[in-house]
Amino acid sequence: MEAEFREIDENGSWSAIYQEIRQQSCELPCRLAKLPENKTRNRYRDVSPFDHSRICLQLGTNDYINASLITVEEAQRNYILTQGPLPNTCGHFWEMVWEQRTRGVVMLNRVIEKGSVKCAQYWPHREEKDATFEDTNFKLTFVSEDIKSYYTVRQLELENLSTQETREILHFHYTTWPDFGVPESPASFLNFLFKVRESGCLNSDQGPVVVHCSAGIGRSGTFCLVDTCLLLMSLRKDPSSVRIRNVLLEMRRYRMGLIQTADQLRFSYLAVIEGAKYIKGDTSLQESWKELSNEEDDPPEFTPPPPLPPPRDPQNGKLELSFFPENDELIQEIETCILGSTQESELRKRNIAASQLPPHSADQLDDHMGVGDITSKAPNKSQQQHEVEEPELPEAAEQPKESSPVPGVWSPLLTNVCLCTVLALSAYACYRAYFH
Repeated sequence: MEAEFREIDENGSWSAIYQEIRQQSCELPCRLAKLPENKTRNRYRDVSPFDHSRICLQLGTNDYINASLITVEEAQRNYILTQGPLPNTCGHFWEMVWEQRTRGVVMLNRVIEKGSVKCAQYWPHREEKDATFEDTNFKLTFVSEDIKSYYTVRQLELENLSTQETREILHFHYTTWPDFGVPESPASFLNFLFKVRESGCLNSDQGPVVVHCSAGIGRSGTFCLVDTCLLLMSLRKDPSSVRIRNVLLEMRRYRMGLIQTADQLRFSYLAVIEGAKYIKGDTSLQESWKELSNEEDDPPEFTPPPPLPPPRDPQNGKLELSFFPENDELIQEIETCILGSTQESELRKRNIAASQLPPHSADQLDDHMGVGDITSKAPNKSQQQHEVEEPELPEAAEQPKESSPVPGVWSPLLTNVCLCTVLALSAYACYRAYFH
């Protein structure tokens, strides 16, 4: 495997290898995902579960959820790969966790990435304590969390309100894995993977672990591929017989598009090669992974999405531009200019005239809107954004400032005439003040 990795690296052929895997992957039917009643349950139009491996819900009249069961019989390992829940599918997500008797959920994305909503907030914050999903009759309670530099482990309690039964759910959240990217290092990723393993959530005596990112194929596929290859290496007498490409092609029979980029494929090789050293007996590696990952450092501060622009005036949907503070003040200034009183009055008038420039229109603030990405960076990846979070506008954000309202609407012609009149009178007043 190391020799294969070096050869591909030296030839720079990762993209070619990745394209070969895509071409060799099976295209199996996914008719249920395309039904009209199920379209609102899909985050992306081109990422659907195959009919033969999809998870079926047991409650309600519609059993559809965008989730696939991946079975690795030789390793006796099962995974449920799913998309990041939508606001209307959070209840279905926890129903699936309950019905599949899942003990662990692995989340590999953040709720908001680069200003785009990638996943609904499907668990309660520490401050909220609990959340109830009335459509499926489940209640989720926050118990505790352990925050590390690049991941967080939460302990949650899931209650079936119909039967009053409760179960403990462990939520492993990788918080620094970029979309269409790779983790910082194989050491940090393997440290996280072995944390999940040590919890027992991946054991065969538990229900399938639920793994998701945004679409449930890129980062999720990387996680499952590395774990599967390392497990097969530990089970086989000849670890070198494990071929990553063959394992990936087999896993793609259960869910489309696993591993989304050539970089993710290359990282999978790196992680498996590093993890194989531990499998072969170098147990000191696990401590070195922990040290290299710097998990005890403070987590990075994430930038919130840009605020939405200020609300528009209801009149014609546009902000009215006010050139003059008030009619009375305008008349007073004109009279002062005509009489040409004192130089102080002239200076005051010029300051007011300078303030009469129109404020910025609300349309100029469009660049600051937090808008979700519509198309992904991956080839042939047309994403459908179902949700855009609307954060409150900070008080410090500048909004167009209007003076006291002027009755009526100023037409452009009247505005120009008045402006020219004021400028002419100002010039005349300056002339009188200077020469007389």
